[in-house]
Amino acid sequence: MTNIEMARLARGALGKVSTSSTRQKNQALEFISKSIVNDRQTILKANGVDLKRAEAHDLEPSLLDRLELNNAILDSMIESISQIMALPDPVGEISKMTRRPSGIEVGLMRQPIGVIGIIYESRPNVTIDASALCIKSGNACVLRGGSEAFQSNQALARCITEGLELAKLPGAVVQVAPTASRSFIDIMIGGTKPMCDIVIPRGGQGLIQRISQDAKVPVIKHLDGNCHVYVDSDADLDKALRILENSKTHRYGVCNAAESFLINEKIANEFLPRLAAMLNHHNVEIRGCDRVCGILTGVKRATLEDWVTEYLGPVVAIAIVNTTEDAIRHINKYGSHHTDAIVSENYAANRAFLAAIDSASVIVNASTRFADGFEYGLGAEVGISTDRIHVRGPVGLKGLTNEKWVVLGDGEVRQ
Repeated sequence: MTNIEMARLARGALGKVSTSSTRQKNQALEFISKSIVNDRQTILKANGVDLKRAEAHDLEPSLLDRLELNNAILDSMIESISQIMALPDPVGEISKMTRRPSGIEVGLMRQPIGVIGIIYESRPNVTIDASALCIKSGNACVLRGGSEAFQSNQALARCITEGLELAKLPGAVVQVAPTASRSFIDIMIGGTKPMCDIVIPRGGQGLIQRISQDAKVPVIKHLDGNCHVYVDSDADLDKALRILENSKTHRYGVCNAAESFLINEKIANEFLPRLAAMLNHHNVEIRGCDRVCGILTGVKRATLEDWVTEYLGPVVAIAIVNTTEDAIRHINKYGSHHTDAIVSENYAANRAFLAAIDSASVIVNASTRFADGFEYGLGAEVGISTDRIHVRGPVGLKGLTNEKWVVLGDGEVRQ
């Protein structure tokens, strides 16, 4: 199939799915779930081929972690589809209806964005999450996964097409690129007539920077996840240790893993040895500021680069700060505006942190690992946005719609 044909089919499919009923869209999702269940072994076999090839090419451990599928991950994907089915359909929702002095009523109606391009590396689960969210929000989508997950994505694509067609929707509502060639990205986002109306890149900084520079269409993105946890002087230290352990060591190669810890000076002498023992148990390397190095032995001294680095591995930067205000300044200066957390029993400190931290997700007394569409009750996400317009944080159903003005009258004319 030519690229022009794919674009034509996407536009045609958009006309169908954007006006289809909630019942029909949910039916498609249910059929996709059943297809995944029926084809489970085929999907895992395809993923095995991808994993062997990736290992032979020395793919980074964080990317290998994201690439692997197993029964638990497939079950999670199916549960994600189920959650999306249970969510209210935002399409057609009318809000803020107001009667004007002229007699007309004015309001806002939610509508699909259009043809959404999603470009991602490694994660084959994105193929299902993105497809399900686009179908439920009435959008068509073109998905271009990385070469390392090509066989997995093609196996999942067959499940998606089957589910759509069983629900009497065009299979072209979701099109998975038949190639992992980088030139296909140019067709999606560039040229005189891009295939897609909006693009969402998920991957490393190199990929996202390239998409942002070259795209002729709007981009929803986050460049990195340099997430922080600040432990306040009024923190419950047992609670803090659990939160720091989960934020850093639950999974290393994800964007909501913590990369920096900030410790209030009033608890540093008591808390840092406990924190170091926990991190040493997990073989996590500590890079500390001068004051941290003065308390802990055998710690590597942090450089300026450490405060801005997303390690995606068993390394953490730790600094001692004097006050909550100092922690806020550090995070807003060095962070990536993704997810940052405070651990404190002090209401005023928590409120100040919530108000002042300029991030897509700000968390009080919980792990940064909760910054996720599934955990937020969105069913799934197509990405996490750190942009300042349209949508911030996990991009779920509503994030894949926009609003148009609707005006209701009864013969009124403007005077």
